[in-house]
Amino acid sequence: MTAIATTIDNPLLQGQGLPLFEQIQPAHVVPAMTQLLAESEERLTHLETQVVSTWDGLVKPLEQLEERISWSWGVVSHLMGVKNSPELRQAYETMQPEVVKFINRLSQSQPIYEGFKALKQSDAWHELEASQQRIVDSAIREAELSGVGLTGEAKERFNAIRLELAECSTRFSNHLLDATKAFSLTLTQPEEVEGLPPSWLALAAQAARSTGAESATAESGPWRVTLDMPSYLPFMQHSRRRDLRETLYRAFISRAAAGEFDNTPLIERILELRQEQAQLLGYNSYAEVSLAAKMAPSIDAVEQLLEELRQASYEAATDELQQLQAYAASKGVTEPLQHWDITFWAERQREEKFSFNQEELRPYFPLEQVLQGLFDLSQRIFGVTITPADGEAPVWHPDVRYFQVADETGTIAHFYLDPYSRPAEKRGGAWMDECIGRAKVETTAGSAIRLPVAYLVCNQTPPVDGKPSLMTFNEVETLFHEFGHGLQHMLTKVDYSRASGIRNVEWDAVELPSQFMENWCYHRSTLLSLGRHYETREPLPEHYYQKLLAARTYMSGSTMLRQIHFSWVDLELHHRYQPGGSETPEQVRRRIAEKTTVLPPLPEDNFLCAFGHIFAGGYAAGYYSYKWAEVLSADAFSAFEEAGLEDEQSIAQVGQRFRDTVLALGGSKHPMEVFKSFRGREPDTVALLRHNGLAA
Repeated sequence: MTAIATTIDNPLLQGQGLPLFEQIQPAHVVPAMTQLLAESEERLTHLETQVVSTWDGLVKPLEQLEERISWSWGVVSHLMGVKNSPELRQAYETMQPEVVKFINRLSQSQPIYEGFKALKQSDAWHELEASQQRIVDSAIREAELSGVGLTGEAKERFNAIRLELAECSTRFSNHLLDATKAFSLTLTQPEEVEGLPPSWLALAAQAARSTGAESATAESGPWRVTLDMPSYLPFMQHSRRRDLRETLYRAFISRAAAGEFDNTPLIERILELRQEQAQLLGYNSYAEVSLAAKMAPSIDAVEQLLEELRQASYEAATDELQQLQAYAASKGVTEPLQHWDITFWAERQREEKFSFNQEELRPYFPLEQVLQGLFDLSQRIFGVTITPADGEAPVWHPDVRYFQVADETGTIAHFYLDPYSRPAEKRGGAWMDECIGRAKVETTAGSAIRLPVAYLVCNQTPPVDGKPSLMTFNEVETLFHEFGHGLQHMLTKVDYSRASGIRNVEWDAVELPSQFMENWCYHRSTLLSLGRHYETREPLPEHYYQKLLAARTYMSGSTMLRQIHFSWVDLELHHRYQPGGSETPEQVRRRIAEKTTVLPPLPEDNFLCAFGHIFAGGYAAGYYSYKWAEVLSADAFSAFEEAGLEDEQSIAQVGQRFRDTVLALGGSKHPMEVFKSFRGREPDTVALLRHNGLAA
């Protein structure tokens, strides 16, 4: 029997500050959340009985109530992503319905909704700052999208749907993690690993040792291949064994599509529930609900952008495939290329065309050096200094780092960095999340600014055999991307927690800073500062920079078309697909594939079963956001290009303007206003197409 933790020793009830990760156990979750929800329920009831329609009387107490829950549940959700275990899962699944019920109750509170509306109509409204007014407007809209206007059976049904949706998305995510984890291939013969780089052999031998093959070495094996990205992708790029590539590819595209981890029924159920939810709210489709709170003005506007980008990329993608086929033929390949050949031959052609491969660059990108280059860039363009603060914060794994961010005023933020892949307990991908948001808080000595803290999580190649983590260029770009999100969270100047950092930023604008940061990976002096050989300290040779630059637009038609395919499938499933109608979700995807893929998906390709972004993340009817925000980010970066990328003084000036607008204003203004205050005009697609080599 696990002893139930009491209030005093339950670290999840701390409710503020840095979480005590070394002390938090799965056994703490149920007692902490049970107690917290009961207390919050009481406070909410008390607040509802005496709503005062002023900022201090309504918004402040409400923020305090929300923060208490989001602090504790945020820690639990974070651990689900980075330290997943059967015990934690069970505790999470026990409490998730209760948390959802409370959030429903809060977001549908009639007295609070009426309070917000009364505040908007009162004389006090005109005394509020623009950011406060936007917070109130958002609260009213959020309540309406949360079903505040529903009564009786409709309200009960709406709440039941929300509960079931939360449970479905957790199951979807767990199935995907389990299905990815369930597959592995152990290779024992040297000819099975022909063509694979030393870094991969070392990682695969380490994976074999971790599952019992104690004597495994990089040189003699055995080698364990998994569907985890640091294992899967290099295998597809470099393995000369076409049969093994095929085995791995077929396993990858059918993840979570059969057996005990089958996500197919969950997909249909999720789409059915979302459609019903939209109708209860008076919308025709879930996509309309999604866009009600986004920057894009309408579904038509999104489809117009997707079509513009599709036309710019489709022909390019077709040409790229034909060139690849011809290249493979010149190397003796007589049959048409299959899906499991594309990555391999694209990598061979890239090596020949630009005479380098991703692996050669790894020794130049040890994590420490890349971080130093990233921090130097942040100093140059945004005037912030980043220094290690390891040991100042409890961590959930020994590999996790902690950093301090400061400017001329002193310390302004901190962040955790959890860089390496841990397939047994950490979900794939990379993300930024908030640990603590910036806000003005009341203290015994008056009011103080609570500084923001971010979680930056990546899944890059871990250190192997005494060598540091040597990154691929793609992993470098990913780190820059997540750091961009982190900057928007950490450099915010907004003091109201409901609009500071990334909060209250429309979802299709939230990728602007992250995608903006990726552009710096192609800026000469930045890249040369990132790249130093981990043994010789020799800087990245100039010829590699030139090759990376030339290779930037390599296969860019195919890359863009792939994103458009995902975006359109997502939109179609949430806007025109009818649950229980003549088409299944998979058939919808195949119909869309006719105009958005050059090589049609294989019959057993069940990509939707692994499309966690839309079925277990926040991207439902919003995957297009990546492209929408990429237009914004490319256009924003072109402001730096116009200033002259080598002109340090001009760059610092434009950087300060970017910091004062995009990074500082958070969700306090509409993203179009924020963009215009930085750029002086509305965005256009010219820079994006130019950066991708697709400009007419």
